[in-house]
Amino acid sequence: MRSTLHVAPLLLLLAIAGAVAADAPATYGPELEGFDYPRPVERYTFPSQGREVSMALMDVAPERPNGRTVVLLHGKNFCAATWEATIAILSASGYRVIAPDQVGFCKSTKPERYQYTLHQLAANTHALLAARGVKRATIVGHSMGGMLAARYAQMYPDAVDQLVMVSPLGLEDWKAEGVPYATIDQLYQGELRTTAESIRNYQLKYYYNGRWKPEYDRWVAMAAGLYAGSGREVVAWNQASTSDMIFTQPVLYEFGAIRVPTFLFICGLDRTAPGASRASPEVAQRLGNYPELGRRAAAAIPGATLIEFPDLGHSPQVEAPRRFHEALLRALENR
Repeated sequence: MRSTLHVAPLLLLLAIAGAVAADAPATYGPELEGFDYPRPVERYTFPSQGREVSMALMDVAPERPNGRTVVLLHGKNFCAATWEATIAILSASGYRVIAPDQVGFCKSTKPERYQYTLHQLAANTHALLAARGVKRATIVGHSMGGMLAARYAQMYPDAVDQLVMVSPLGLEDWKAEGVPYATIDQLYQGELRTTAESIRNYQLKYYYNGRWKPEYDRWVAMAAGLYAGSGREVVAWNQASTSDMIFTQPVLYEFGAIRVPTFLFICGLDRTAPGASRASPEVAQRLGNYPELGRRAAAAIPGATLIEFPDLGHSPQVEAPRRFHEALLRALENR
């Protein structure tokens, strides 16, 4: 009887410890070590800005190729893995799919110092595709990736079959609208305070309009695990640097120079506006009016086709994958 009384509290403590461990947020390495991608991850290593860097990528061959390649460019708060469902749909439809992580993000190199520009990331992506033997591709970019896709199309028009921008950032100039500039040091301090809760709250407000689904949790955990892991400081620094890139390099002023078939996917409930939290209430209220911004962008890009989802937020490929992919496949067939 005496030994049983000693064992019972021990078992209780072990059970509590197990429950706490199960509830603890996942932590990942500085290059997202520990988080599994939906397809095998390869690497493209190259010299850039005086150092060797590498980009992680998924290069997925279809069972019945149609001869075309689609490149998927992730957003700032996302990774190539977030395109999981899109990769599956496109591959099943005959497309070769290449989904890279940009330098500074997810499973790719995070330099201690790197001058982030959309031009640099576009050049990196172009070099990666050349190394993979891809001369022309359809470029699909979401959020920050939409900005990058627009820059890529301007820099390499002969290498672009079609341009698809999904909820792209950069459709308005936040500084010109009255958002105060924040230095990279200030942004870095803010990034260090990032948690799973803050990521979730931001996405709930700006991406999903207060409507959360359990399937979104995986992507929150993916991002939060980077901040919670051993690479916390370098992750935060790179995120601050890329926030500065997004804020200071709007792409709307050069939309008239785009000369490739363009599809603009705009969501009516999207209110994403980097820097809105440091703007006055009056300024913040008028930012991120994507229905209006989408119409302006479509009018500015020669021959652009505007595709609207009035009831969706910033991430249609996550929020309503079936509808998004049906629209995407129709666009890809419309050459």
